[in-house]
Amino acid sequence: MNGSKRLYWQLSAYFFFFFFTWSSSYSLFSIWLGQEINLNGAETGIIFSVNAIFALCMQPIYGYISDKIGLKKNILFFISLLLVLVGPFYIFVYGPLLQFNVLLGAIVGGLYLGTAFLAGIGAIESYIEKIGRKYQFEYGKSRMWGSLGWAAATFFAGQLFNINPNINFWVASVSAVILVTIIISVKVEMTHHEMERADSVTFKDVGQLFLLRDFWFFMLYVVGVTCVYSVYDQQFPIYYSSLFATEALGNQVFGYLNSFQVFLEAGMMFLAPFIVNKLGAKKSLLLAGFLMAFRIIGSGVVIGPVGISSMKLIHAVELPIMLIAIFKYLAANFDTRLSSILYLVGFQFASQVGASILSPLAGRLYDSIGFRQSYIFMGVLVLVFSVISIFTLLNNKKSTVNKPKKLQVVN
Repeated sequence: MNGSKRLYWQLSAYFFFFFFTWSSSYSLFSIWLGQEINLNGAETGIIFSVNAIFALCMQPIYGYISDKIGLKKNILFFISLLLVLVGPFYIFVYGPLLQFNVLLGAIVGGLYLGTAFLAGIGAIESYIEKIGRKYQFEYGKSRMWGSLGWAAATFFAGQLFNINPNINFWVASVSAVILVTIIISVKVEMTHHEMERADSVTFKDVGQLFLLRDFWFFMLYVVGVTCVYSVYDQQFPIYYSSLFATEALGNQVFGYLNSFQVFLEAGMMFLAPFIVNKLGAKKSLLLAGFLMAFRIIGSGVVIGPVGISSMKLIHAVELPIMLIAIFKYLAANFDTRLSSILYLVGFQFASQVGASILSPLAGRLYDSIGFRQSYIFMGVLVLVFSVISIFTLLNNKKSTVNKPKKLQVVN
């Protein structure tokens, strides 16, 4: 097996087990907070807001370090070690702290979850996207395995939760041990030219991004469009399970739905690069935005489990297109030396800023006017910003040249 294929399969496996770990511990997070910890909608909104704040604190740090060290795998190794502790953390630290004091638990949980998962995913995605560009495999085809990992975990998550939520947390820790072994085995060749490019990244380069109008327009799209889907997802399992005769049945069916959705998402991750290459990055971002608006508004209009399930499955189409288009848009229009910073600050950081503002507001809306009316409001917001983005996102592309140099293996 040549170096490119070996790295593709190693990093695809890393994606699989990272998302398996994340899904096992987080896919039923809002249900765990509501049914096990007994938090209301507003308190749950605060938890998500605090998580977002800690994530956005870590994202610029991850982004700068990642671009500064180039293709070295240090950050992925650090994240993998953190995840091994996820089961004991939920069971012996996070849950008891939330029951003792919600704010204290939220802060401790936000520090861990923000660093390990919510900011960690951006660092992982940007790293593997860099490797994909170097070794000429599509990021989406590797990321597809992450979706399969999430789906594999969620297929059993609802049933295991009904037996004992702690089982899911222990499963997550076991999966993380596999992550550590995978990242230890990864070897990446790095040219002297690539090392020089990485070493040339400075704080001044990062600061100059914020002087670019087009960078701000991109973040406007992120805050107004992409961050809303994460806010929508936060307490959706609570609403979904309420549509069934019992919460236990709702939890179980949601696990099946989520698993089916992510299997569809995996298939779309394979197809999305072709769609984005055909339409272009800007049109693909707009398509994702309009699909998202339709899905969220539709979630407030339809009635019953079948209708809401149909709306939820649209997520499997929009998300892959959006993720692939974001990477291609940033690579086409900005300095690729700063690819991790662009992704982690321009996309992930901006998303978390939006989520930290919208999460408590959404929680209050759910408590006061109900889920359906809240979804209509959120969907209209996405629609408005998608229309604005027609006039603010860039069409043009730039070319990049990579010069081959003497290789050095980076462990």
